[in-house]
Amino acid sequence: MPTNDQERVAPTHWLNRTTLGVGLTSLLSDWSHEIATAILPALLMSLGAGPGWLGVIEGVADGLSSITKLVAGHFTDRLRSRKPLVVTAYAITAAATGAIGFAGTAIHVLLARSTAWLARGVRTPARKALLAAAVPPEAYGRAFGFERMMDTIGAVVAPLTALWLLLVTSHNYRHVLLWTLVPGFAAATCFGLLVRERRTGIRAKKTFVAGLRDLPREFRLFLVAVGVFGLGDFSHTLLILYATQKLTPGLGAAMAASTAIGLYLLRNIFYAGFAYVGGWLGDQAPRRKFVLAGGYAVALGMALLLATNQSQLAVLMIVFALAGIFTGVEEALEDSITAEIVPATQHGMAYGTLAAVNAVGDFTSSVVIGALWTAASPSAAFTAAGILFAAATILILRLREP
Repeated sequence: MPTNDQERVAPTHWLNRTTLGVGLTSLLSDWSHEIATAILPALLMSLGAGPGWLGVIEGVADGLSSITKLVAGHFTDRLRSRKPLVVTAYAITAAATGAIGFAGTAIHVLLARSTAWLARGVRTPARKALLAAAVPPEAYGRAFGFERMMDTIGAVVAPLTALWLLLVTSHNYRHVLLWTLVPGFAAATCFGLLVRERRTGIRAKKTFVAGLRDLPREFRLFLVAVGVFGLGDFSHTLLILYATQKLTPGLGAAMAASTAIGLYLLRNIFYAGFAYVGGWLGDQAPRRKFVLAGGYAVALGMALLLATNQSQLAVLMIVFALAGIFTGVEEALEDSITAEIVPATQHGMAYGTLAAVNAVGDFTSSVVIGALWTAASPSAAFTAAGILFAAATILILRLREP
C-alpha cells in the first residue's frame, strides 16, 4: 500500500528476528499481566471493593499511562537508541505487577497497577517504532497483527495459568500474583536478546509542541475517530465482572467466577486469531479504513447485546467472542494505519499520541461506564458505549487515506 516513508530502505522480509523478538516479548509480558487481570476482580472482592473501585483502578492506571505514552513518544524520537528504554520499562512492569500480590487495600492495588501501566506507557511508542522500522510498508498490517496475535496468545495462556495456579495455591490470590514475575522478567530478557535496532544517527531535535504540530493533518483526523471509539471502549475486566454477576444466581459464586475467567479465555482466543487476520486483511484491502470500520461495527454489536441485559451462557459466549474480534482488528489496524500515514521520523511521536488518545478514552470510559453501571444499570452503561461505537464507525469511514 502507498506510504510516505520513502526516506528509508525497507527490509526485505517482514517476519525477521526483530519481529519475532517483539512478538515473543509481547507474549511473555501479556502472559504476566493478564494473569493479574483475571485475578483482579476476585482480589478486589476479597478486599471489600466492588465495580466502582475496579473502574477507578483501571481508569486511573490508563489515564496516567496516557500522559507517559505521549511524553515517551516525543522523547523516543530524540534518542539514538530506543532499545534500552524498552527493556527497562518491561522489567518495571513485571515488578509492579507482582507487587499487587502484597496489596492489603484497594489503594495498594491502585498504586501497583498504575506503576505497571506507567512503565507500559514508556515502552509502547518506542516498541512500535522499532517494529515499524523493521518491516516493509506493504506488510505493516501483518507485522502489527503478528505482534498483537503473539501478545494475545499470552493472554490466552494467562487465564489457564490463573485457573491452574488457583487450584495449586488453594485460591490464594497473593501467591498467584507473585507467579506473574516469571513471564514478566522473561519478557524483558527476550527483548534484550532478540530485538535488533536499526540505527539512524542523531534524530531531529524538536520541541514537544512542534512535534505535535508537525503530525500530518490526516493523522489528526484519524485520532478524532480513534478518540470517540475509545470513549466507549471500557476495560474488559468489567466484562468479567458482568459475567460473574449474571452467572452467580445459577452457578454459585465460585463456579461463576471460574466460568467468567473461561469466557475471558474465549475472548482472548478470538482476539489472537483476528489480530493477525485483521492485519492481513488490511494489507490486502484497497483501503485499511474499511477493515477498521468493520472492527468498530463489531464493537457496536457487542454493546447492543450487553444493553439487553443478557444472562444466558450462550449469549455471554457471543459477547466475549465479539469483544475479542473487535479488539484484535482495532489494535492491528490502528497501528498499521498510523505507520502508513506518518513519516518514519515521526513514528515515536505518532505512536505516543495514538496511545495517549486511546488511554484517555480508556480512562474516561472505564470510570464512566463503571459509574453508570453503579448509579443506573448495566444496560444504561452499555447503551452509552454503543452510541460512541456507532459514531466512531461513521468517522473512520470518512477518513482519507494516502
